[in-house]
Amino acid sequence: MTIILAIETSTELASVSLSSGERIISRDLTGVQTHSHGLLPALQTLLLEAELQLGQVNAIAFGCGPGAFTGTRTACGVVQGLAFGLDVPVISVVSLANMAEAANTNSGWEDMLCLLDARMDEVYWAHYRGQKGQWLEVLAPSLSTLDVALAYAHANSLPLVLGNGLDVPTTDANFMITNAMPHASFAIPIAMHAFERGLLLNAADAQPLYLRNKIAQTTAERQLQRGV
Repeated sequence: MTIILAIETSTELASVSLSSGERIISRDLTGVQTHSHGLLPALQTLLLEAELQLGQVNAIAFGCGPGAFTGTRTACGVVQGLAFGLDVPVISVVSLANMAEAANTNSGWEDMLCLLDARMDEVYWAHYRGQKGQWLEVLAPSLSTLDVALAYAHANSLPLVLGNGLDVPTTDANFMITNAMPHASFAIPIAMHAFERGLLLNAADAQPLYLRNKIAQTTAERQLQRGV
C-alpha cells in the first residue's frame, strides 16, 4: 500500500490529506496566518485517524503554485523538513492541475481551462486535458489579464474552472463554468500517478512555481495599468 501525504497551501484555503488504503482523509485550515502553525498538528491528526506512523509515509506531495507567495513558501519549507527527516521523495503538484482534477471529479470534465486569481488585475491559468488517467498540460501555466485567458478559452471552446474571487463578465456568459479551489485531496490521485511513474523529486528540489517576479506594485504602477 502506497501512503502519500499531501499539503496544499497555495490559496487562502489550506488543506492536508493522507492516502490510507482506498481512503483519502483530509483536514482544512482557514486563514493564511494559520498555514504555518496548523499544518503539522493537522498532519498528526490525519496519521492518528488512519492509525499510521509518520515513518510509514512513502512520499510527500505539495502544491507548488502558482498561488500565494507566503503559502507556497510555507508548503515548501514544511515538505523539505519532513522529507529530509523521513528520507522520502517529494512530488510537486501544480495548483491549476489540482483544479482540473477537482473539476473532473465533480463534473466529469476532461478538457478545460483552469484559472486562479493572481491579484493585481491578473490571473494564473493553464489548459489541461485528461489522458490515460493523467493530466496533459496542453498550455503551461501562464500569467495574464483575464481577457487574454478568456480569448484563449473561446478560441478553443473550453469550459472554465474558476477559483475564488473570479467572475466572468456577463458578455462572456456563454462559457460553461464550474468553481473549484486547489485542495490536498485532489493532489493525492495526481501524486499517485507520479509515484507509479517514478516522477519524484529530492527534498531540496521542493520549490515554488513562480510566474511573477514582483509580488506587489507601486501606486504609480497600479494607476498606469488602470489608465489613471
